[in-house]
Amino acid sequence: MAQVLLLSDAPDDALPSLELLTHRVRVFPAEASSIVRAPNADITLVDARRQLAHARSLCQLVKSSMLTPIIVIVSEAGLATLNESWQIDDFVLADANPGEVDARIRLAAVEVEEEAPTGEIRAGGITIDETTYMATIDGRLLNLTYKEFELLKHLALHPGQVFTRDRLLHDVWGYDYFGGTRTVDVHIRRLRAKLGPDHESLIGTVRNVGYRLVVADAGKDSDDDADA
Repeated sequence: MAQVLLLSDAPDDALPSLELLTHRVRVFPAEASSIVRAPNADITLVDARRQLAHARSLCQLVKSSMLTPIIVIVSEAGLATLNESWQIDDFVLADANPGEVDARIRLAAVEVEEEAPTGEIRAGGITIDETTYMATIDGRLLNLTYKEFELLKHLALHPGQVFTRDRLLHDVWGYDYFGGTRTVDVHIRRLRAKLGPDHESLIGTVRNVGYRLVVADAGKDSDDDADA
């Protein structure tokens, strides 16, 4: 069973067959802000039956921000518009039968599993070994607490993706944690200090939204302010 994110402004008729399958589906509006608010997913479905230009831009944003496989939902009339600029992994017709929809989702999920790192995560000069709970930056060992390690690992698993403080609190500390989001700010500040002045900008702040791991042009693209 896959975790599926459906971005659609008309989800009731976007892909009727999806309701007959056992995949866990979360629905959010087909807009850029949903990418920040949406939960983690194995597959992202983007409704492109209407407003093709908007749907294409949304697919491009999902690919650069969420790093999940993208399956676009199209009508037969929209097939002619699909090309490499959409940056999608697959497409499915809106009236596809349940078997076809399930197969496309499963195949996309299998590809993700095959590409997933086994035990070691690398991003922006950071190397994280999940088996030994050790993390290094350009070969230098980082002395991290358990939560600092889990927070850095979570960011490294989704480089470039922006996480709100609430989202990080839920993903790293768990839904049963009753502390405030200020806890996230404190741990981010400690992580930056341990990364050191040459690498602290790897953890970027998106003002009034949250945090992300910056893996390219860190100093230029991020607005680093742990208290933002």
